Amino acid sequence: MTDKLAIWLGLAVLAAIVGDIFLNHGAALLFLLRKFAVFIEYLSFWR
Repeated sequence: MTDKLAIWLGLAVLAAIVGDIFLNHGAALLFLLRKFAVFIEYLSFWR
């Protein structure tokens, strides 16, 4: 991955997070963080 592509990808992710916070009050981000926490617990079981 080139530096230019990494910067564009980072800006796209940041824009999606900011858009979710302003347009959806962070509901999608909260949902994804909760699912990520469940996923981490699932992975720790297999460790």
